Amino acid sequence: MALVGRRDGRNFGYGRQLSYAGPQALKDMFGGDHYGTVKAHSDRWLAFVRWCRSEQGPGINDARQIDRKVLADYAAYLRAVVRRGDLAVSTAQNRLSSVNRTMAALRGDQCVKLPSPSKALSMQRSGVRHAIPQGQDHKQVKQIVDALCSRDQRRAAAIVLLARATGMRLRETILADLPRLSREANDLGRINIQDGTKGGRSGASAPRWISVDDHIRGALGFARQVSPAGSRNLIALHESYFDVLQDIVRPARDILHAQNLKGFHELRAAYACERYEQITQHRAPINGGQCSLADRKLDRKARRQISYELGHGRIDVVAAYVGGRR
Repeated sequence: MALVGRRDGRNFGYGRQLSYAGPQALKDMFGGDHYGTVKAHSDRWLAFVRWCRSEQGPGINDARQIDRKVLADYAAYLRAVVRRGDLAVSTAQNRLSSVNRTMAALRGDQCVKLPSPSKALSMQRSGVRHAIPQGQDHKQVKQIVDALCSRDQRRAAAIVLLARATGMRLRETILADLPRLSREANDLGRINIQDGTKGGRSGASAPRWISVDDHIRGALGFARQVSPAGSRNLIALHESYFDVLQDIVRPARDILHAQNLKGFHELRAAYACERYEQITQHRAPINGGQCSLADRKLDRKARRQISYELGHGRIDVVAAYVGGRR
């Protein structure tokens, strides 16, 4: 058992730090199984802990002090971030759900939770994209990269290039094993995205190969140039992943906004739209394409391939990137 103190003690017996207590309680709840689920809940819990410690948060470090008002305040904070364009509704809902689950693991009951994350946010998630993705124009991406580099944000520029060229998630770009990917690009002409993947989907059981083009080669080359000394990714040896989020990613968002890019995730959608056009020779539906009417089988083939390349297990998720079928 991960309990380190009395069950009625600080953080319900799971230690002095809120950031440590949540993941330990989750491991107890799942009995050492479901690694991907525990990892996903833990990452979202740590986002909640960072808010708790921030100026906007309540400044607490003991789960016994978390009540429904604290959770409601966190929901209000997430709602503001979503409306600002820095977070997807689905991500905000997932974060609230994970806080609910972690609180249940810590407390051993369901007494402190938000009954409905969607109602708490006053927003409904949509599985279909209705806004044209920003960042589709490679010239705009170059302008963003130049703006970041001019402000000594070269690692953030590498994240932008990797996300746009490969469709990687933010976490995947930061944790990408750059020497391995470069070797695969040179030797095989394709790369296998494995590091930082969602839900523990990595290894031989979950290959995710993407064909290499000049944009990918350029992004990998630049990322290796700016990778900190001794590191295989974009995290320095003395840093953690969350240090990079705090010190590199967060300051870069203002520059992205100034360059008409509302977030890194838009680049993933831009990649998906580009791949849709390459596969079907039709523009993506969100860009006005009519492939789903002209050739439904080809449209489905493209969505299946894009789903694979983005690391999703379901074809219907692609509608959130390229638009729905007409």
